[in-house]
Amino acid sequence: MIMKKIMSNKIKTFLLTTGAFMSACGDKFVDLQPISSSVVSNFYKTSDDIKVAVNGIYASLQKDGISKNNYIFGEISSDNTTPVSSGTVTDQDEFDRFYIRTTNPYVSGRWNDGYNAISRVNTVLSKIDAVDMDQELKKRYIAEIKFIRAYVYFELVRTFGDIPLILKPVDDPLEGYNYVRSPISDIYIQIETDLTEAESDLPASYSGSDIGRITQGADLALLGKVYMTEHKYDLAIKKLEGVVETNQYDLLPNYGDIFKATGKNHVESIFDIQFMGGGAGEGNPWPNWFAPQNSGNAVIKFGGGGNNRPTQDLIGAYEAGDKRKDLSLATSYVNESGNTIQDVYVKKYYDVPATNGDNGNNIPIIRFADILLMYAECLNELKYESDGKALTALNRVRIRAGLAGRKAGDLKNQESFKLAIEQERRVELAFEGHRWFDLVRTGRAIEVINAKKDQIRLVAELDDHNLVFPIPQAQIDINKSKINQNIGY
Repeated sequence: MIMKKIMSNKIKTFLLTTGAFMSACGDKFVDLQPISSSVVSNFYKTSDDIKVAVNGIYASLQKDGISKNNYIFGEISSDNTTPVSSGTVTDQDEFDRFYIRTTNPYVSGRWNDGYNAISRVNTVLSKIDAVDMDQELKKRYIAEIKFIRAYVYFELVRTFGDIPLILKPVDDPLEGYNYVRSPISDIYIQIETDLTEAESDLPASYSGSDIGRITQGADLALLGKVYMTEHKYDLAIKKLEGVVETNQYDLLPNYGDIFKATGKNHVESIFDIQFMGGGAGEGNPWPNWFAPQNSGNAVIKFGGGGNNRPTQDLIGAYEAGDKRKDLSLATSYVNESGNTIQDVYVKKYYDVPATNGDNGNNIPIIRFADILLMYAECLNELKYESDGKALTALNRVRIRAGLAGRKAGDLKNQESFKLAIEQERRVELAFEGHRWFDLVRTGRAIEVINAKKDQIRLVAELDDHNLVFPIPQAQIDINKSKINQNIGY
């Protein structure tokens, strides 16, 4: 796996907008440390140097703000989950009940980790042309990291709205003050450009230790999702259909196998963020974070944090006979004294960690079931058909879950079809970070969340300003003349 190969870093790029240093790694993930600028100029000389730097960009995807805290933005902000039961984790409670401070650490973490990753990409892109190396490998590396830049910008623009668009290294701290928030439309143009340019230079698959790197299928899938988010349904269909019709991807027969640490990067996996347990410092913490508080070793070795608790509303959303329910969540467990404890928790990512938080599961970003449901959604948005490709795609997901397929007469118009897809996405992709952004994309976030305001205990009803999160206050304080706050914060 790509994430197994990280080594000490030798690179530094300063980006004032994030206030963070950047480094690249190759054989071992390490904390980011500032390195002198002389090392930067001496580093990018060989193909191996570039490999180290590109692997460091992959390593950045493991950062909290990019992957590990996805559930806070995509699940806790929705009607799917709530924070830790004790209520002491107020930083997460702010997302659950929508009173988010501009100083919230999860907001700043997403911004900082995102721009740190972008800084790494920009540095490598500025250096790689001058390196004497195999040209096909060079093109592939460029395509891989352009994909990563596009993915990070996609997460940032969905989170914050207008954001600075930075496409080259910022070596002079004073230069950072020149960047303003670019319009959402400009960010999406760049995302589309990066993914379009990357597509032809990415392979269909990898073998051996390269498994887990970005493929052409991942590029098509992400570009399709981007187009769908922009409501460019005709363009989205072409990309998503390209994934469906390759016959390279399929649904695993058993839903629970998708998330296991063994057998990952399987036929349903299109884009995962790679993790590896076993004491290498590259483990996925979710299985421990999501197991019940005070459960000792009854649910998972080293205990749980009680985070990302399924709501009763989500639990009730599963149809009778849906296999996904018991494979995704539990409402009780037997403690070490043999007593049944009533407590809700996510079990989708169970593993046996080597140490606390050191699990081997990947974090799935796009998988084939997601593609089928996006494909169905785009087809329905472009033209309603009671019995066409959209219904076939929807039913492939339902039948794998042990449910009967929808019949043409069940979904009598475009709106009922749209709501059926929304429901299917909710239970199929629960706890994978999609729900809030799905509701925002379809224009239903305010309606759906406000309808449940009492059970969610909203501080105030949502309005349009809640559809993006606040810009970190530190960014405004650094550059008040250029960076303004989102309305309502």
